[in-house]
Amino acid sequence: MLKLHLSSAEATADLARAIAPLLQPGDVLLLEGGIGAGKTHFARSLIQSLLLEPEDVPSPTFTLVQVYDGESCEIWHSDLYRLSDPDEAVELGLEEAFETAICLVEWPDRLADLTPQSALNLTFAVAEEGSRDLTLSWQDARWLERLKDVIGSDTQDGAA
Repeated sequence: MLKLHLSSAEATADLARAIAPLLQPGDVLLLEGGIGAGKTHFARSLIQSLLLEPEDVPSPTFTLVQVYDGESCEIWHSDLYRLSDPDEAVELGLEEAFETAICLVEWPDRLADLTPQSALNLTFAVAEEGSRDLTLSWQDARWLERLKDVIGSDTQDGAA
């Protein structure tokens, strides 16, 4: 587990852009936190840095899933807030995407037993004056190896 303090929206975007090139097909990022905690801002920054062609990255609140063409694979951004049953995530095609795409999932608690055990969990919390506290956690040891350079970089204000 790693705790970071992100002093601004730009620090959040910088962290997303630092993590983006580390991602591979089959990687799943679970974005947790309340409304306005910074999940979509993080996802938007990460996705924009991976796109082949610049394009608008809207929140998938109403569409549930937005799919983008990345260099090595598709990038799926899903907002599961409005789902009432994990079977609805299956109907969206998320199970297959978890294996072949880079997936960012907001409101991952809606996945229940469908949650990939190898996912990277990012939990955002509003701190003071526009800053965010972020907790990164994982069960798969590969995340520590992949994130080691990001942890020591200047994309965050320091680990707590």
